[in-house]
Amino acid sequence: MTETYGNGTVLCAVDRRGVATVTLNRPNRNNAYNGEVIGGLLEAFGRLGGDAGVRVVLIRGNGRHFQAGADLGWLKEIGALSPEENVAVSRRTASAICGLTEFPKPTVALVHGGCFGGGTGIVAAADVVIASEDAIFSITEARWGVMAGIIVPQLNAAMGVRNVRRYALTCERFGAVEARTMGLVHQVCAEGGLDAAAAPVVDALLMSAPEAAAQTKRRALLEAGLVVDDAHFEALIVEHSAKRQTAEAVEGLASFLEKRPPAWYPGPAEEA
Repeated sequence: MTETYGNGTVLCAVDRRGVATVTLNRPNRNNAYNGEVIGGLLEAFGRLGGDAGVRVVLIRGNGRHFQAGADLGWLKEIGALSPEENVAVSRRTASAICGLTEFPKPTVALVHGGCFGGGTGIVAAADVVIASEDAIFSITEARWGVMAGIIVPQLNAAMGVRNVRRYALTCERFGAVEARTMGLVHQVCAEGGLDAAAAPVVDALLMSAPEAAAQTKRRALLEAGLVVDDAHFEALIVEHSAKRQTAEAVEGLASFLEKRPPAWYPGPAEEA
């Protein structure tokens, strides 16, 4: 049986072996996240984490793309709300990504098509990442006048701070093979081959003792500094929410919605 969360924006099903599949389900918006998606992820992973019968969780996206980052129209709307309301939104967003990072069971992200912005955070938070050859990645937030602070700890750990400093600043796109070279992706498969590529990985995870796997994962996160304490968590959400309310963010999001360059872009270099 498939359960739905976030008004159907997140789907969840568990098979007889205890393999759960969490599917992002806003294909008409390329699975861009909004408040409903965030709420759906929090509820789905909250339930799966407490279900002793669940052993492994697969994360995937419906439609042409895995996950296209934030719904920028939604970001523009919440940016106009009060500071307190913006902090509340960032708190839930950070809770979702930290909850995925610290989720006590193995997680496997299966990536196809676009994986942008917050989608790269989901990937960086997963334990295993398999991408098909058509996958394209980009850390896009700075392009729109906002910032990716909430997912930076996960990105730094997954692909290295040197790569984050390039790609989170330029917002360049990079393919699955380059993502694997950087460490963001573990394995690249042929387009349409995600399920076949995931099958032996899932089987290997099921062979590991559940408590031993949970303890191993927890220790790895602790030793890497990826279990965020309360003070660090608060700093991340305050910074994240405050940036969304700046004039720069208003202009960046407007430039996206109006399909034009942002005011800070001086135009291409003149030819000699």
